[in-house]
Amino acid sequence: MSVIKKIEDDISKMIREVGYEIDYFKLAVSNRPDLGEYQINDCMNLAKKYHKSPIEIATEIKGKLEEDERFTNLNIAGPGFINISLSDKVLIDSMNAIYEDINHNIDQVNPKKIMLDYGGANVAKSLHVGHLRSANIGEALKRLLKVLGCDAISDAHLGDYGRPLGLVLLEIKKRYPGLAYFDFSYEGDYSDIDLPITNDDLESIYPIASQKAKEDEKYLEEAREITTKIQNKEKGYYDLWKRIVEISKKEIKKVYDKLNVFYDLWEGESDSIAYLDELLALCEENRLIELSEGAKIIKVKEEEDTAPIPPLLLVKSNGSLSYETTDLTTILERSKKFNPDEIWYLADSRQQLHFEQVFRASRKAKLVRDDVKLEYISFGTMNGKDGKPFKTRDGGVLSLNKLIEMVMKEVETHLNYDIVEKEKVEETIEKIAISSLKYADFLPFRSTDYIFDISKFADTEGKTGAYLLYSTIRMKSLLSKAGNSTKEYQQVSTDRDIILTLLQLPSILIKSYEMKSLNEIADYLYTLTNKYNKFYSENRILTEENENLKSSWVLLTDVVYHTNLLLFDILGLQVPEKM
Repeated sequence: MSVIKKIEDDISKMIREVGYEIDYFKLAVSNRPDLGEYQINDCMNLAKKYHKSPIEIATEIKGKLEEDERFTNLNIAGPGFINISLSDKVLIDSMNAIYEDINHNIDQVNPKKIMLDYGGANVAKSLHVGHLRSANIGEALKRLLKVLGCDAISDAHLGDYGRPLGLVLLEIKKRYPGLAYFDFSYEGDYSDIDLPITNDDLESIYPIASQKAKEDEKYLEEAREITTKIQNKEKGYYDLWKRIVEISKKEIKKVYDKLNVFYDLWEGESDSIAYLDELLALCEENRLIELSEGAKIIKVKEEEDTAPIPPLLLVKSNGSLSYETTDLTTILERSKKFNPDEIWYLADSRQQLHFEQVFRASRKAKLVRDDVKLEYISFGTMNGKDGKPFKTRDGGVLSLNKLIEMVMKEVETHLNYDIVEKEKVEETIEKIAISSLKYADFLPFRSTDYIFDISKFADTEGKTGAYLLYSTIRMKSLLSKAGNSTKEYQQVSTDRDIILTLLQLPSILIKSYEMKSLNEIADYLYTLTNKYNKFYSENRILTEENENLKSSWVLLTDVVYHTNLLLFDILGLQVPEKM
């Protein structure tokens, strides 16, 4: 339990001891530090409940608090706000405890098993800028959940079962009609076939096939037929499909590895199809399936809905499965395999209706326990300086690899080549570029569209990932120079504000968890680092003659450094050795 949480629990108990029941109590960081470091703002609400003057209640509570030596500068302001500061001893003990174990500054949440569905990459397509936020936010939330004591399981949930794969296989068939995959008399081992297709080929094939389908109804119908063949596991087509998935998956993993994004599961839509019969049986059992123009649907509209909610398409008229159906089978699979308490889906803001339909159908079909929470976590888009989504020069969607290359080129202009070892230059540039890219993505609240300015966000000054990395590397250097000097916090000085900021960490992590956004952590990381840098510039830490102060400042540096490392790890940012 963190210092502040222990104090809050104790104050809550004190308030009850003077005769006032309070269900929830939290210290508020004061916006008037001249009056106190924290505020107790509950007296007005208690006054309404107990029909007494808030000043009278505040006076009673203040009297009780004055009996505790942990609290100083107690005073009442306005209609009944109690201002309160912490004693030097509290801060000294806190710093030494956090230095020994950073978990003393982290509060755990109610432990749950939470599955996170993010990424959503489509097989045979390149990852583009639209995949960045899902991967960043999802991965960071997973890491945050684990820090807070939850069991978090992430799934890439690859798009590997719909019409895009039918289009890809059709185009391959048009180009290589002699491949054994299309010879129904072939009796050999398909894995022995030399497939003349690379991932680069796949990424160019899909756009071509997609355009042909838009212009040629016959081509589109052939693609639909092949999609059904894949879903029915027809010999040849199904085997080629498996090869294509593996080729594409390898490349997708490489890009996610660069982004420091790692999934526990690499399940695709196809993996859940084993649960299709059980899904359909549950839908039948609960009398959900209706026929509509040859298709099977589930009506999900409720009487209280004011906006149209179309029915969920379960099975298309040609027998193929919809995207919604594979989401339902996936929910059933996750429920049976993992029995989660919650399932979080990260997708852009355009998917609101889709998830509303899927979640409602899941409830109606009883795919999950009644107490399982299904949550859609939406996010906005990352745009260029023109305010529009990033595009290539020819107007196409910019690939993630291309975006990373662009940021790396910008980082090259800022790197100090005199201190970075030659053999580590490329690795260092990539780490700085990825961290700059990711940090910029975390700064706005997740549902907000934002403009990514490459030159601005790769700068080593300002609110950037590069600035945070540089500052943290400097802390590490100071600690290295301090060597084995005593690390004990003994004396509060001009670093008081930094300590108070460190003590805010638990509430920042909890708020990020509750809001399911990382901007709180990104802002806090900058605030803490900036305050430390100001302190660093105003004090000669290593040459300080007062040994108590020197020891305290070195320990403070150590705690800030390891707090930064903790937050970097949650956000998936990697710190180079030098820059």
